[in-house]
Amino acid sequence: MHNPLWAIISRGRLTQTEVCPDLPEDASGLPTVTAAPCAGCDCGRCAAVCPTQAVTVTNDEQGGVVALDRGRCVGCQACVETCPSRALVADRSTRTAVRTRAELILTNRPVAAFSAPPVSSLLRRSLHVREVSTGSNATDLEVLATTNAVFDVARFGIHYVASPRFADALLVTGPVGKAMHEPLRRCYDAMAEPRLVIAAGTDAISGGLHSGGYAEANGLAALLPVSCFIPGDPPHPWSLLHGLLLVMGRSR
Repeated sequence: MHNPLWAIISRGRLTQTEVCPDLPEDASGLPTVTAAPCAGCDCGRCAAVCPTQAVTVTNDEQGGVVALDRGRCVGCQACVETCPSRALVADRSTRTAVRTRAELILTNRPVAAFSAPPVSSLLRRSLHVREVSTGSNATDLEVLATTNAVFDVARFGIHYVASPRFADALLVTGPVGKAMHEPLRRCYDAMAEPRLVIAAGTDAISGGLHSGGYAEANGLAALLPVSCFIPGDPPHPWSLLHGLLLVMGRSR
């Protein structure tokens, strides 16, 4: 007969103690923009190969300007592989969640400081999350992975609930097609204040590869007030946890 206690003792601790560590060397993560000189419109290889138009290249008086929209990036690394000057490189950080959409746009030029609405202190110690999938199985599986023994989301006081009436945060995955607009509004209306909305994954942020189509699957931001954006296609479990901790006011 299987002995659960012996299994725990013999296997040791599986839960990662370091919160949101960088990805290992054999993982690529999302691209990021560096200060390396960019040839601008004279090159433009990165913009040409991007399948979601997440990269744009222009010129100003200082030279080439490259801008990367992580809200549209699917992490294919095509821009990194084609960039001859290393203006775009792989970023292994899992702390990729941000509070405002504008923070997802990275550039090799200085940008103004961003300000986000304050986080409610009521949610600092505990957060109940209702996940709604609008069609991204990959992101759904990563959300499920946050509950396993390695990531153990419950140790942070975060729990997934079955009803929006018990939820503090609505976590949405998938490109949010037209057929899901009304169900999401009803789900949001059923939540009590203070309530948060989290767009998890590139699809939920911008529609990703699905944007611009007949299904009007252009992401969540035009439908509900989003409190946190977690880029990635799909985002890593640690990135999901970073976003959840961010809206709780427990991470920068």
